[in-house]
Amino acid sequence: MPMPTLLSGRLTVPAVAAPMFLVSGPDLVVETCRAGAVGTFPALNQRTTAGYADWLDEIAGRLGPDTAPFGVNIVVHRSNPRLEADLQVTVDRKVPLVITSLGLNRDLIAAVHSYGGLVFHDVTSLKFATKAAEAGVDGLIAVTYGAGGHAGLISPFAALHEIRRIFSGTLLLGGAMATGAQIAAARLMGADLVYVGTRFMATHESLAVPRQKQMLLEAQAADIVYTPAVSGVPGNFLRASLAAAGRDPDDLTPPENLNFGTTDAKAWKDLWAAGQGVGAIDDLPVAAELVARLASEYRAALAAAPDFLHDLRA
Repeated sequence: MPMPTLLSGRLTVPAVAAPMFLVSGPDLVVETCRAGAVGTFPALNQRTTAGYADWLDEIAGRLGPDTAPFGVNIVVHRSNPRLEADLQVTVDRKVPLVITSLGLNRDLIAAVHSYGGLVFHDVTSLKFATKAAEAGVDGLIAVTYGAGGHAGLISPFAALHEIRRIFSGTLLLGGAMATGAQIAAARLMGADLVYVGTRFMATHESLAVPRQKQMLLEAQAADIVYTPAVSGVPGNFLRASLAAAGRDPDDLTPPENLNFGTTDAKAWKDLWAAGQGVGAIDDLPVAAELVARLASEYRAALAAAPDFLHDLRA
């Protein structure tokens, strides 16, 4: 489908830098948007609603009218005690894009729509996609096999095909996206935008600690473990970080209580989410350089696409 009006003409590459818990901050958001991709961050990366409001004011003050818009992630699970307060701040500041996760909230959707904002919702199955589509979200983010953090087990090929059959809005694909060629492939498969997380974690502006970034440089896809042991919901994490924290990477026992970082971030401080795209990470560029690289690779891949027709029968 056509790019949403909010994004049309403002991107250099059809990508959203995913909101990463304890990793995405104002510098990463601003530099990503200035370079032409959508920068986002989780509201809970600021430990208070007042701090969240301060970040929104800072980001809005550093971006111009022609940059890519920014967005925030709001966890709508009942374990988030700040949901109502953070939503009010979001509405007051008219945040352009709100990404919801871990549940649906129709009141939030209506509130964001009241000022012309967009709501994208991340889903890991067709069941969740159907519910979100019925709730009236503007976009669905297919968080497929291999994505960092909470992720599904469905192939991106299957997910895009099945979701598009029941949803005509903006469709995003997430899951091991790390290069411009992969972004081009996602577009050819039917995605309108892609959702890139781990690759942006390995940037200069990322709030990831040095050892975390070094693990990303050293890791391959085989170093990612899919486990519910961190939050209670299955997700992908760096095996080395689990081992370094004294946890058994192969222990699939979930915690007694769900922990999404809504009340206590300790479980996430040393247990680091990452996707299977880590094998494509070889450096720690500034965000602007990464976006420019993705855009160049994306255009090169699309320019080369007609070559695949040369050896085929007419």
